[in-house]
Amino acid sequence: MQMKLRLALCLILAAPMLVNAGIKDENFGSATVAQVTSIYDGDTFRADIADWPAIVGQRIGVRIKHIDTPELRGSCKKEKALALKAKQFLVEKLRNAKQVKLENIQRDKYFRVLADVVADGESLGQSLIKEKLAVPYEGGTKIDWCKA
Repeated sequence: MQMKLRLALCLILAAPMLVNAGIKDENFGSATVAQVTSIYDGDTFRADIADWPAIVGQRIGVRIKHIDTPELRGSCKKEKALALKAKQFLVEKLRNAKQVKLENIQRDKYFRVLADVVADGESLGQSLIKEKLAVPYEGGTKIDWCKA
């Protein structure tokens, strides 16, 4: 009996990881941002998503796919200064956009929306890379912004 209880407990604890493994790789299409509610840094913001239920679509974290920007809490002054520039760039683009779309939506390991973000037809990820405020990123080891 005790063995069955342990097995049941293991299955219950492992279930969220198994479910998330499938969700992470699935593509959920596209959506329109109704309102940007806050901007954390150069590649992460919160938004209300049009036509999504409030429980999953209000103030949902969104991370821009395929890029990495410097961290605001970086390990050197150079990284922190670049992080502020990247954030300001994103603030300007998102606040001034008439339409913000999320394309190729997935979930990341923190259950945020991971998507290509397009503001008025402009890929924000590609624009950040062009301005040298981001680098291409598909996971793995991140760039050392202090040495870049």
